[in-house]
Amino acid sequence: MVYLYQVQKEIIVIIGGPGSGKTTIIDGLVQKGHCCYPEISRQVTAEAQEQGIEQLFLEKPLLFSQLLLEGRKKQFRDALLEPHQTVFLDRGIPDVLAYMHYIGDSYPASFDTACREHNYSKIFILPPWENIYISDQERYENFEQAQFIHNHLVETYQKYGYELIEVPKDTVDNRILFILEEISK
Repeated sequence: MVYLYQVQKEIIVIIGGPGSGKTTIIDGLVQKGHCCYPEISRQVTAEAQEQGIEQLFLEKPLLFSQLLLEGRKKQFRDALLEPHQTVFLDRGIPDVLAYMHYIGDSYPASFDTACREHNYSKIFILPPWENIYISDQERYENFEQAQFIHNHLVETYQKYGYELIEVPKDTVDNRILFILEEISK
């Protein structure tokens, strides 16, 4: 008798408020040879600035969120096609809703549907960490706002049934080691 087993793709999301170290960890995972997809909000923001919209998130939050949602859905689909068993993403689809909750805007039901239709294997959350927090041209939030965003992320991901694994504040290498050890459990 022959059995066919479908290999489960591991799509791992790293989330956290602004300035919590997500991109640094993604970059470190890439350097160690892991398949990673970057955060797309900076790309969306840069493209809007090229069209003369300085802060798309502030000026047209729903359009910004729709562009992020589509980009993250594409990342999910692309991750499924990767030859790698494990793919890391810098933020996931529920991040879009968490930010919409943070700014108090409503969104179409399709946003909720997208969260329900795209399921991730594990979610790692980086806590707010004032010692490493830096503002820049695309990150306009202050540290207190970053903490509020963190709370919205926790609430939103838990709403969709995810168990969040908090990554301890530590060196980049130790944070990456923690993530890799958790995945292998």
